[in-house]
Amino acid sequence: MCGRYVSTRSPAELAPLFQVPDVPAKETLAPNWNVAPTNQVWAVLERTPRDGDETAPAERELRPLRWGLVPSWAKDVKIGARMINARVETVHEKPAYRRAFTRRRCLLPADGFYEWEQIKNPDTGKSRKQPYFIHPEDDQVMALAGLYEYWRDPAVKEDDDPAAWLMTCTIITTEATDAAGRVHPRMPLALTPNHYDAWLDPTHQDPDELRALLGQPAEGHLRARPVATAVNNVRNNGPQLLDEHPA
Repeated sequence: MCGRYVSTRSPAELAPLFQVPDVPAKETLAPNWNVAPTNQVWAVLERTPRDGDETAPAERELRPLRWGLVPSWAKDVKIGARMINARVETVHEKPAYRRAFTRRRCLLPADGFYEWEQIKNPDTGKSRKQPYFIHPEDDQVMALAGLYEYWRDPAVKEDDDPAAWLMTCTIITTEATDAAGRVHPRMPLALTPNHYDAWLDPTHQDPDELRALLGQPAEGHLRARPVATAVNNVRNNGPQLLDEHPA
């Protein structure tokens, strides 16, 4: 985890849930039932406006980021496809994540996520991967804990050119429990609404206090249902991917 997830809520639905003052007017993402690495995803974050006073307070915003964190020192964006997850056990010390963990944290809204279970056929001895959709029992939005980073494209000459900067993100994971643990050993971490402010605040930089904010998605009240293998292909999308399918 987490290699695929579902994010179908619109900006108009997400903004009030995360107390984002302004709904993005121009940028929009289509509902996605098969979010894959390198896709654009909605993220909630707080940062000082680029064209504002550096001493100005950070503003909360909802904006699309590319899933798969590209460290600022990376020579190529391709590294991001391998950095979709950051382990909570080491996120505060790994070179690729430690600065972002201290200063650039975000929330990634999700309806649920997919995991795959290895199932062995007793007759043939062959194994196959059975996908499951794991989601909160009450179907509320999950606020997955994430980090974001800036990457400067050396091919673009001017710093003020929007194309010069790429914003990417990663999802923090932990050892899986409950429904997720029966399927896969890792799962995403999430935050409850009362911890959103502390997590998003870029001035809050104590690693131990930050890690203490993280918890199980839906406080462990998750359901896992088997779905068809159509989800295995990133080209497949649509609400039919969530339909229950015998394992």
